[in-house]
Amino acid sequence: MYNPITISNFFIQEYGQQNDITPMRLVKLVYISHGWYLGLTGNALIDENPEAWQYGPVIPTVYHHYKSFRSNPIKNSHIRNNPCNEISETDQIFLRSVWEVYKSYSALDLSAMTHQVGTPWFVTWHKLSHNTPTLGINNKQIPDNLIRDHYKQKLEVANRETQEV
Repeated sequence: MYNPITISNFFIQEYGQQNDITPMRLVKLVYISHGWYLGLTGNALIDENPEAWQYGPVIPTVYHHYKSFRSNPIKNSHIRNNPCNEISETDQIFLRSVWEVYKSYSALDLSAMTHQVGTPWFVTWHKLSHNTPTLGINNKQIPDNLIRDHYKQKLEVANRETQEV
């Protein structure tokens, strides 16, 4: 398991110079990476639970670390340590494959993907809204098992579609 900032810094270092990686896009990339990692391996990629916030799933540490950039791109000059020294080669390959799949999606596209009906955020947020009268005050952790099962199901659907072709 990695600190979410290490995963964030990997994306910024590898792809930040040529791409607009805003804080929102970065939060979604780390969340999606964590989801696919859980779905594929059954293990957590990061050592922090994502939370269901009003506007989607958030990795709080990543949000707070980069929020000063607002909607501006984060460049790799912001990184002090080389994240590749901390991330295994296998996990770097995994993160690069996540980037290859999602690189053409904007922050808003990634956000929309994570807000769909049935996603872990949707399930957690709507469960929270039925149990909490004041929305936006209490964010709730999205359980890893919910995220894992969602991405496992996405993997199974993709595998079935591949077999049908």
